[in-house]
Amino acid sequence: MTALTLERGTLPALLSGQAIPSPFNPAERRARRLIGHDMVDPRPADAFRDLRTQLLARSRGEGNVALVASVARGSGGSFVATNLAAAIALDESRIAILVDCNLRAPCLHERLGVTPSRGGLVDLLEGTVHELGDVVYATALPRLLLVPAGARREGSGELLASDRMRMVIEALRRSGDRVSLVLDTAAVSSAPDARIVSDYADVSVLVAGYGRDTAAAVSEASAIFDPTRLAGVVFNKVP
Repeated sequence: MTALTLERGTLPALLSGQAIPSPFNPAERRARRLIGHDMVDPRPADAFRDLRTQLLARSRGEGNVALVASVARGSGGSFVATNLAAAIALDESRIAILVDCNLRAPCLHERLGVTPSRGGLVDLLEGTVHELGDVVYATALPRLLLVPAGARREGSGELLASDRMRMVIEALRRSGDRVSLVLDTAAVSSAPDARIVSDYADVSVLVAGYGRDTAAAVSEASAIFDPTRLAGVVFNKVP
């Protein structure tokens, strides 16, 4: 394995060298607002399974790259991205890789209880970390892997638009059979990052805060995406 390259089928080898966290129990999942098989109210899990099914159908069941972006900060884009990845990982035949592309306000490592001691996406893009495998972390949700953002960066557009970023996404996409990537980005209203990262995705999902984001704001945010790759709008009540 060379820098920014993961040979197909190497994900199990990467994980074998890591300490795999103990799975979250139901109380821990509830506290972190994560779906699971054994929820008292199955409706949230069913909703994310349905979203997973729709997105995978667009790629005919093969591995794909989905971008999730919210209309505005607080609309719940990271909540939706994390639970979409969790829904993919509920399928024992699949692996989900969640990539925190919100370099301005990263939060996915905290949501999933991961300490990014080996660095993250920013460190890889800036060249202070050289091996892609070093920034792929196991999580307490089986079959869900995380690439954390790493150090916060306000000037994120240049890093996300770089050739190195494109190489990272392509390497992750090709890292194993039935691997799906979920890319979480900054809100559309906050930065141009979502538009930049959407170029790497097969499909994009826009998250609108239910009763929060106006129809005009949703329409304006939708307009930044390629309409042929915009899967739709998720209306979310959870920030």
